[in-house]
Amino acid sequence: MSRPGQATELVRRLDQLGTNDRPEVGGKGASLGELIRTGIPVPPGFVVTTRGFLRALETLDPGAELRARIGQLPPDAAAADPTIRPLRDRILGAPLPDDVRDAIVAAYRELGADATPVAVRSSATAEDSAEASFAGLQDTYLWVRGAEDVVEHVRRCWASLYSLEAVSYRRQRGLGEDGLAMAVVVQEMVDARCSGVMFTCSPTTGDPSVIAIESGWGLGSAMVSGEVTPDALVVSKVTGEVVKREIAVKTHWHRMDPSGHGVVSEEVPEDLQARPCLSESQLTALTRLARRVEQHYGCPQDIEWAIPTDAGETDIVLLQSRPETVWANRPAQPVAAPKPRAFDHVLGVLGGQARHRGDDR
Repeated sequence: MSRPGQATELVRRLDQLGTNDRPEVGGKGASLGELIRTGIPVPPGFVVTTRGFLRALETLDPGAELRARIGQLPPDAAAADPTIRPLRDRILGAPLPDDVRDAIVAAYRELGADATPVAVRSSATAEDSAEASFAGLQDTYLWVRGAEDVVEHVRRCWASLYSLEAVSYRRQRGLGEDGLAMAVVVQEMVDARCSGVMFTCSPTTGDPSVIAIESGWGLGSAMVSGEVTPDALVVSKVTGEVVKREIAVKTHWHRMDPSGHGVVSEEVPEDLQARPCLSESQLTALTRLARRVEQHYGCPQDIEWAIPTDAGETDIVLLQSRPETVWANRPAQPVAAPKPRAFDHVLGVLGGQARHRGDDR
């Protein structure tokens, strides 16, 4: 991975990255690198850079003719598939340039043995920005093993940039194709005993004084797919008090397929289904991490986390942090309408906070 010359531009280690590297490694890759710099636990890995993506496209779409046609599609791109499909098929079917393939294989082998399981996740340059969230529009693959399989799944991530859903999303928001690129994060797989997401503001009210945490057994993909209703907790950012606690019956979890490749959905053992995923000490550790990440970035965050099966009680790793986009895009409202007397205004503010806390409960 530290090879000199072009290979170092096609692939970069996560621990070499920071926020300023976003144009080269996408939002996810840059954020993971920034978290590592901050001293927050993140599984090791590397990013196939946008330069690697563009290097491959130079051979698949010389002259960028297909990309130019995609950029001219109308916002309603329901009939756009005949324009999109040729480029997607070329990405999936044509051989990669040797230097791109060799850089990916070398970086993967630096992670360990050739069977090291990894997650392969997209990291588009416009992904997860404060202005637009691409979450869920590009592909993610879990429990990928072997250098050739990693190369294949990197191609699948690239192709997902040209799915009908992804192109329609860009056209409807007026996002141009010029300069569009995708990096891909390849990261050691976490065999999670539980995982989840947390928002450093309320996702229902925008209240910045709370942290909302959702958790489920096994891999987070079960929650993302909507297959399981997670435990939902709301914690005061100031006092650490749990102001809402809903423990769900979690009937399914995602785990490694017995073949060692991919994910399988299984029934959670009966004695675990109604049990809380998080202990009080884990909840405290998560709250502390959430405050730390938000303080570092200076704005509310949407964070993915996991607790590995072979880790200690509070050994939590973060898998992503991105700006919260729902409330960040709404105009700021005063906490309470101004009152003629200062005393009445303070009472109005306190009354509003109490109502918000009631909403979260």
